[in-house]
Amino acid sequence: MASISTKHTQDEFDICIIGSGAGGGPVAYELSKAGFQVAVLEKGGWYDEQDFKKDEMLSRRKIFRSKIQNEPHILESPKTDGTWSSNTTGQFWGGNIVGGASNFMSGYFHRLKPEDFRLLSEFGPIQKANIADWPIGYEDLEPYYTKVEQEIGISGKVVPHPNLEPRSTADFPFPPTAEHPIATRFDKAAKALGLHPFPMARAILSRPNDGRAACEYSGYCGSYGCHSGAKGSSRAALLDKCVNTGRCKIFTHAKAYKINTDNKGNAISVDYYDNGPNSHQAPSRIKAKIIVVACYSMESSRLLLSSPGQKHADGIGNRYQQIGKNLHCCAGGTGHGIFDLSKLNSSDAAALKIRGPFFNRALQDWYFIDDKEKFGGRIKGGTIDFVFDPPSPTSAANKLKRDQDGKLVWGSAFKHRLKSHFTQSRDFKFEVFCDWLPTDECHVSLDSSKQDQWGSPVAKIKVGYHPHDLKVAKYIVDKGVAVMKQMGAHSYYGNAFTSPTANLMAGGLRFGKHAHSSALDADCRVHGTDNLFVTDGSFMPNGGSVTPTWTIYANAFRIADKIKMQLGSPHKS
Repeated sequence: MASISTKHTQDEFDICIIGSGAGGGPVAYELSKAGFQVAVLEKGGWYDEQDFKKDEMLSRRKIFRSKIQNEPHILESPKTDGTWSSNTTGQFWGGNIVGGASNFMSGYFHRLKPEDFRLLSEFGPIQKANIADWPIGYEDLEPYYTKVEQEIGISGKVVPHPNLEPRSTADFPFPPTAEHPIATRFDKAAKALGLHPFPMARAILSRPNDGRAACEYSGYCGSYGCHSGAKGSSRAALLDKCVNTGRCKIFTHAKAYKINTDNKGNAISVDYYDNGPNSHQAPSRIKAKIIVVACYSMESSRLLLSSPGQKHADGIGNRYQQIGKNLHCCAGGTGHGIFDLSKLNSSDAAALKIRGPFFNRALQDWYFIDDKEKFGGRIKGGTIDFVFDPPSPTSAANKLKRDQDGKLVWGSAFKHRLKSHFTQSRDFKFEVFCDWLPTDECHVSLDSSKQDQWGSPVAKIKVGYHPHDLKVAKYIVDKGVAVMKQMGAHSYYGNAFTSPTANLMAGGLRFGKHAHSSALDADCRVHGTDNLFVTDGSFMPNGGSVTPTWTIYANAFRIADKIKMQLGSPHKS
């Protein structure tokens, strides 16, 4: 493995990037390749494929996440009586590790549609929702979506359907990952309903490429680190190469706590705690010509709010109180179709028992909904992904120990339940994604009454949802249940949710054309600065009706090009 720096060994770099996930990795990759000196501050440690075991309990031990007792968040959630609850939580730490939460993603990748970039002008305003068009269009991001396919490694197959977005290439660079036999059954059922199923692209290599192995199909994928290196995490796909250029230093166990600015309002340095094993949490500083924030939405807002200066009395870029505003999660729901294998013929039962390959199917027939009876006109809808849950036999067995009345099940009866669940049934899952509309009730602020282990105020996250989101989610969940029924599942159900999706949060630092209504300009530069950029999902005015990771990657590559132009040619040593 390439050498990693855990001590402050150089005072000044061309660029300092805070965070190493999907928002930080592309910038480090592009700038180090271009000859610039790059520093990356990562609060977590460096782990690789050898650290990611096929162990159900590994992720549950939270080895790769920040500890709630050291770094809590305060979560404010709406209650049914109209009041708000306030709780200490650690659920928003997706990955305290080089590469961030991209190490643990499932890699279900969809592009946004052109209409997602003009949500307000396309579908009109919704009362009490802060909807805004993007300051760029799909055509601006399309070349970078294509770049992600190659650089990160996306496997898939383009199948025409009514809502397929425009592409500059005919297909993906890698063929689809292996598919479970249920995919064929799904395609038949969906087409019988007049729908348009298509294989889901995955940020997982279906064949070896550039030193990374192909998928091992162990089932330990989403929520787990990838043992083969096939998953397109920022570390596996980009940061290993960055370090090998000799121009990129990854400072692990480096907790950034303040960005310093000069009398013009521009960023000049980053203060961080060297939290390595022998550092005793020593405060350190890195100077850079360009500083990039890519910490994850609530933490990026928190860092800017925690960095007041001569020109930024309320935090960097917060002249119009836009820092932390318009946070959004991902609205939607889940559902299941459960097959009783004892009721199927032996061939079908044997096929459904197969483990390993992916379901890998999606429907976007309701990405736009034109149901005048339910919605009064055309509205933005969502996506349904049909997936497998990661293996969790211990958790599943634990849920079986009580009957419907909550009473413990013992002895032979419990053994029968276990045998039936693990050998005579198969559970298939779908996930619904639709927009979580930004509102005044969903935002990030600082809680000065609660500090992290370094004495910094923690982030307070208010997560109010718009009722429109739930209405759309319920509509699409019902469609997913109908597909499961058509497939022949013996039981089927679905539920929409209003709780925040901790691993799919974006916004908080939306980009736009005007400083009074956005935190960043069209190039994701913080308003009121010349050299401070934000490249994680914070920039997104809305999340679309898909998982945001592909868009975060693509935009980070786009901003890397902007930064290269601003820096000009690197100095020759």
